[in-house]
Amino acid sequence: MRDVNNGWFVRYLHANGASMFFIMVYIHIARGLYYSSFTTPRHWVWISGVLIFFAMMATGFIGYVLPWGQMSFWGATVITSLFGAIPLFGEMIVQWLWGGFAVDNATLNRFFSFHYLLPFVIAALVGVHLALLHTHGSNNNPLGIDGKSNTVNFFAYFVQTKYVFVFAILGFMFMVLVCFYPNLLCHTDTYIPANPMVTPTHIVPEWYFLPFYAILRSIPHKLGGVITMVVAIVCLAFLPFMMPRVHTRSMFLRPISRKLFWFFVFIVIILGWIGQNIVESPYIEIGQIATVLYFLYLLVLVPGIAWLEVYLIKTINE
Repeated sequence: MRDVNNGWFVRYLHANGASMFFIMVYIHIARGLYYSSFTTPRHWVWISGVLIFFAMMATGFIGYVLPWGQMSFWGATVITSLFGAIPLFGEMIVQWLWGGFAVDNATLNRFFSFHYLLPFVIAALVGVHLALLHTHGSNNNPLGIDGKSNTVNFFAYFVQTKYVFVFAILGFMFMVLVCFYPNLLCHTDTYIPANPMVTPTHIVPEWYFLPFYAILRSIPHKLGGVITMVVAIVCLAFLPFMMPRVHTRSMFLRPISRKLFWFFVFIVIILGWIGQNIVESPYIEIGQIATVLYFLYLLVLVPGIAWLEVYLIKTINE
């Protein structure tokens, strides 16, 4: 930031680039849910994407700690301490992550190494993701109907038209964010040097962790909260195995599923809002209700409505 020419620009490109990356990934996941891209035969593409999401969150969290500010220091202390709730091996894992018996310089050095290593893991997973994608192709058809007559070549429509247009818009937004509002998505306590003797009144992670942080806080039991937060992501990988094989996967022609999808988007936004608020009433109760609705949608409503639609279509055809 201070000792390198244009170091501020490089640093803010990196920090805000992570936010832009997560924005695109969340849009990508939402599009996959809307088009039901997780159903057979593309289920392995979806599962590999969930693994990429896990690796991204680990990389993002480790990078969040590296500035060694007050919020990142205590965020590392709280989140890594959650591993202590794992039976038998919890304390060993925590000490291994810390490199000692507390979050200190050894922790910072380890996290820096992990932050350098994990992007290579993500790159490898992306390669697998693309290889699996090219096996059965992408499911971007708004009607969600398979068939070679409904496909569009990747070049030149996607490359020359769609992607250039999208990259132009995102690049403009990115540069405005970096040059004019570089700290818009950061917490102010990040710029306070880490002090293990002073605990912040309220610990808030980066915005892209907030929905899952709200789910973690909604469970009063420590181990139960950790399990619930992990299951909130893992349950995405189980969606392909709960769904029936449908001819029309897209919600474009499924009005019930389409309305419930936007309801789910609203629930995720509510969880993100709860994650940045103080742990007190009524935020606790709202977070618990939103958590129940989150799992209700993914584990019950998505497969349930799909099976109902299959049944209704079969009944009408008969």
